[in-house]
Parts: sequence; structure tokens; C-alpha cells
Amino acid sequence: MKGESVTVHKVAKRYGSVTAIESVSVDVKAGEFLSLLGPSGSGKTTLLMMIAGFELPSAGLIEIGETDITYVAPNKRNVGMVFQKYALFPHMSVYDNVAFPLRMRKIDRAQIERRVREALAMVQLDAYGSRMPTQLSGGQQQRVALARALVFEPPVLLMDEPLGALDKKLREQLQLEIKSLQQRLSVTVIYVTHDQEEALTMSDRIAVMNNGLIAQIGSPASLYSEPASPFVADFIGKMNFLPVEYLGSGKAGHQIRVTDASTLSVTRSLNGHAFELSPGLSLRAAIRPENISLAARGSGGPDAIAGTVDTSIYLGTHQILLVTLDGRSGPPLHIQASASRDVSAFSRGDSVDILFPTDAIHLFQARVTANE
Repeated sequence: MKGESVTVHKVAKRYGSVTAIESVSVDVKAGEFLSLLGPSGSGKTTLLMMIAGFELPSAGLIEIGETDITYVAPNKRNVGMVFQKYALFPHMSVYDNVAFPLRMRKIDRAQIERRVREALAMVQLDAYGSRMPTQLSGGQQQRVALARALVFEPPVLLMDEPLGALDKKLREQLQLEIKSLQQRLSVTVIYVTHDQEEALTMSDRIAVMNNGLIAQIGSPASLYSEPASPFVADFIGKMNFLPVEYLGSGKAGHQIRVTDASTLSVTRSLNGHAFELSPGLSLRAAIRPENISLAARGSGGPDAIAGTVDTSIYLGTHQILLVTLDGRSGPPLHIQASASRDVSAFSRGDSVDILFPTDAIHLFQARVTANE
């Protein structure tokens, strides 16, 4: 089995006056695992359905390899498809469910038997061929659906939130199994999810979608560390946002006012849209919870900002502290500390110094378009 590239070029989808997809282009490399990630209504499933052939684009071009499949019927595209609700035939055994696409392609009986046996072994269900779908757990049914999608050796596998109906522990287990299987087979996977942790775990690249457009595309690490907009920064991982005032630039970087009594230097370049900077401009500063640290009041040094601990939450591997900045309203900062760090010394009502690494702060425009 060998994956094929998938090219989506300026594809749009309109339903009357409603635009679901607005001129999206993306090149998926052969053998790549690409996730389409976004909130409900962002257009990710509509885009997947156009690649599958269940929806026809209003404009644009879709290719698998060098073949134009824009208006080819779904059953002629030679792609595998796995849905959230399994879509198994309830009156057929596991064996017959997996064999079905081979029989539709008129493969000879000996080949069908060999391929079905291999496909069930791939998903660790060798001994389950005679069972009916109702005799299987949710995770086992999804494995059967995956075996059925792979048994005819498609170059491209499309997956529409396939793990959404499973409990958290099983979902995490299957994420690793699917990724391992994909790498072993070198099949190209386009995977729809609204779960950012799932996308980060499984993907070679992630296309973050919002309002029918791709807001940003890149590796999990690049999206996490270099978000191009507040939307991406907020959707990938957790992020604190603070309204700040721009004061100017100097040798130490961009100067921002955080509270009436506190300023910070930011050494990172500005993210997202290009815009003119001038003193007094309102910006949004963004920083990940794990990049903020705390010290006892008065011990944090001249760049520390005063705050008060609201809540401390123990989560086993790490601890979350909610801290309010003194002298300003708004939601508290979320600070994530390793359980090995000595954060248990801080409790509700404690006065603390908040320390922000200057190279970990992102600056965005205060107001941008809907797609940011």
C-alpha cells in the first residue's frame, strides 16, 4: 500500500447565499497525516466530504495524485472512508463487513480471504471474524470500520471524527494505534477532528479552519509555538490573553504596559497581520500557562508583576493556579506548574510575584477580522 498526494485548489462550497467553504487550497503530501481541526461550523467536514465525493464543490479543483477527481463519483475515487458512527452492516458478520468492498470490486475468493485475514490482523481482531457488530464494543466496531476502509488498499484514507463516540481512555489508545498503522502502511490520511489534543497527538501537519477558511497550517509544534492569530493561539493548547498598551520599542524589545504600575519588554516579533505600531495602541498579549512562574511577593525582581492567588487545583502530573493581577479586572491568569515544582506553598489569598519570560509573550492586534 502506498499513499498518494491530495491537492485541493481554490475549492469553494456554497449553499444558496451561505458560503460553507471559501476558496481553500491545501497540498497533502503522499503518506502524510493531515488533520482538519476547527470548531463546529468551521467547514472541516464539508471539505472532507468534497474530497470523498459526497459533496460537489461550487468552484475549484481536487486531485489525487495527478488525477482530477473533482466530479468523479465517490465509488470511483478509490479512497477509504471511516465515519464516527462506524456505518457497519448490522446483518453481516465482521468478516463479511470487511470483505464487502472487495466483493464489490469483484476480487476473487482466495484474495478476499487473504486480504480480510490480513486486515483483521492489522487491527488486532483476528479471532473476531464470525462475530456480529452488536457483539463488539465501540472500540472493536471502530477497528472493524478501519479494517474495511483499508482492506482494498486505498492510497488515501479519509476519517471524519472516527473516535468521537468513544470514552477518553479508549480514544487515546486508538489514536496511537491509528497513527502507528498509518506510518506502517504509508497511507495518506486526512482526518477531521474538533479535539486539538487529538490533532496534536496524531498529525504530521494540522490545518486549523475557521469560518470556511484555513486560518493556519503547519506542524503541531509550529502551530503551538508560533500561532499566526489569536484564534489559532486560543484553539491550539491553552493560552492566557491580556489587553495591554503599546509604549514603544527599544534595545530591550517592544515595551508594553500591563497594569498602571507594571510594564514588560517583549522580545518576540509581532504575530499575525502587519499593522502600524504607535504609542498608545491597544494590543493583546498572549502567553501559555506553562511559561508563567510565581515567586513570593517581593522576591521576583524588578520585572515581576504583583498578583493574588485565587485558586489552586491539583491534577496529578501538574497543578493549575488561578492568579489575579493586582490593580486590574478581568479573568485570572491560568498558570500551570509541574507537580515536582514547589507550588504547594501558595494557597488562596497569597500575595505573589508573577514572572513572564519576555521571549514567550506573543503580541496580537486588539481587534481583527472574524478569521483573525
